[in-house]
Amino acid sequence: MNPVDGSVDGHKVMRQAHDYLLAAVRGVPADGWGRATPCSAWTVRQVLNHARLDQLGLVAQIVEVAPDGDPFEPVDALGPDPVGELERVLATAQAGWASVGPDAEDVPTPFGPVPGWLGMAAAALDAGVHAWDIARATGQDLPLTDELAAGLQVPADRFVDFVRDTFQKYAPAVPVSGQAGAAARLLAFTGRDPEWTP
Repeated sequence: MNPVDGSVDGHKVMRQAHDYLLAAVRGVPADGWGRATPCSAWTVRQVLNHARLDQLGLVAQIVEVAPDGDPFEPVDALGPDPVGELERVLATAQAGWASVGPDAEDVPTPFGPVPGWLGMAAAALDAGVHAWDIARATGQDLPLTDELAAGLQVPADRFVDFVRDTFQKYAPAVPVSGQAGAAARLLAFTGRDPEWTP
């Protein structure tokens, strides 16, 4: 928890989500990049490109390095080293967030100024749900844990409806039972069927 305001530990949840995303991308089989994903309009390649562009987009004003494309219109193509490219992007993002720290009050982001911990948590949300998308699409046994999902729910509550209403990039929320765990509830809130299969 953030010691200042009782919210999530943004740095911790971001590192967990980045590790999850890297694990999912490292596990994509050679023939898996063109597969359909829970993001119905995007292939695995496009989800990866969206995720890497979003990680840079969220820190672009901090590190003064703009992403090389539109995260909402990701290309359906891969570079020669997708894992290495993602590793470099995540290192840049982590360095950017570290330079301001979780206790910073007004960090510039595409959503406007937010506290540092919340910016980190927003980066974690994007990485975490897209890691699940990639893992699920490629048949990997890499579930989104309830622990990570609980940390991601805070930025989801803050940003998902805004992105859904403004950019139409989250599908409508999916109903789940009252007994659903934190991961299923988060996935459903972000417009994903927690039971989705290719």
